[in-house]
Amino acid sequence: MKTFLLASIGLLAATSLAAAQAPVPDNLEKLSNFQSTGTTEFTFVEQSGAYADGIRETLKRIKLPAGFKIDLYAVVPDARHMAVGPQGIVTFVGTRKDKVWAVTDRNKDRVADEVKDFAPSLKFAIPNGPCFSKDGFLYIAEQNRVLVYPAAEFFYESPDVAAFNVVKQGDLVPATEESYNHTARVCKIGPDGKLYISLGQPFNVAPAEKLDLYNEHGIGGMIRINTDGTGREVYTYGIRNSVGHDFHPETGELWFTDNQVDGMGDDIPPGEINRQTAAGQHFGHPWYGGGSVRTTEYAGQEVPVEVVMPAVETVAHAADLGMAFYTGRQFPEKYKNAIFSAQHGSWNRTEPVGARVMVTFVDGEGNATTEAFAEGWIDENGEYLGRPVDVAQLRDGSILVSDDLAGALYRISYEGN
Repeated sequence: MKTFLLASIGLLAATSLAAAQAPVPDNLEKLSNFQSTGTTEFTFVEQSGAYADGIRETLKRIKLPAGFKIDLYAVVPDARHMAVGPQGIVTFVGTRKDKVWAVTDRNKDRVADEVKDFAPSLKFAIPNGPCFSKDGFLYIAEQNRVLVYPAAEFFYESPDVAAFNVVKQGDLVPATEESYNHTARVCKIGPDGKLYISLGQPFNVAPAEKLDLYNEHGIGGMIRINTDGTGREVYTYGIRNSVGHDFHPETGELWFTDNQVDGMGDDIPPGEINRQTAAGQHFGHPWYGGGSVRTTEYAGQEVPVEVVMPAVETVAHAADLGMAFYTGRQFPEKYKNAIFSAQHGSWNRTEPVGARVMVTFVDGEGNATTEAFAEGWIDENGEYLGRPVDVAQLRDGSILVSDDLAGALYRISYEGN
């Protein structure tokens, strides 16, 4: 009997291990052929109750310029970068885990009624970066692939969603460079109709033996491709880890944030908001840690490239992430074509900084000045009550701010002077 029990236990353990190691079916081929996967269930996120009320209490302490207010728009776990649908039907929210969320305000009272997972029949790997084309195609940049979802604002009501490869799994970066660090991709469609994708390099400071490989693939930079995946080229060089970019509404120039080198002290190097005026420009990494501050690893070496210095230097280690130019009509005129950006907050600093929304005003010559717009997510004890990640604009001219600590989207609106 004892032998039988031990053998049975062993068999069960082996069966359980095999089940645990069995690959999750990849339904992409079925979805690309408009075939059903058999998936029927969504995961829904509760939008009321004590958790939502607690977030609203936190928002009472957030300071904004006169005439502005901030409200809870949606409870969205692990909320990262956002893409607002061109039809204004749904907002898609990426995460650094395995979910993309679809957030819907059905009655248009500017508070979400429903939050559910998008395309639950697919297996995602760090689907941080959603972005829309003007004609309604949704692109999602994952750790190592990019998919497109035609008519996503309408297909999202079903668990099965038409989906197609733009960059197939394993082709965004070489498999040898897949890392747990700096893997949150961001995408945006440029004025030229092409897809721009940032590829953070995985090191604190990229080692010299990696630079040729990284320059070839656009790691530590930004690539642009046609929306069908062809015509890949490296557009931007010398970025450490950019997790936010957008195009100036009038000039079409690319602007982007960049997270700078850790471990150099509380107050250096500065964070960056950069302005790119031509393809192929280089923004300094790894010779510069941020701004004009040289990295320890490359100190004293001649810089072999022409470097474009940042348009704006921000406070060190505040972690500037998502950004968007404001093109709405709800806010006062001074905010037209200004950049709203999210500072995620520091980890590599004695006293925490950041955890706020910034606004950057850009003049006709491209000169820029930055100031705090919404702040208060760090309390008197230095404890984070929220960590803003991204900014997106709704059709009514209000803006959404995502927060991956609280797991929420906030809506900032303007009520008057």
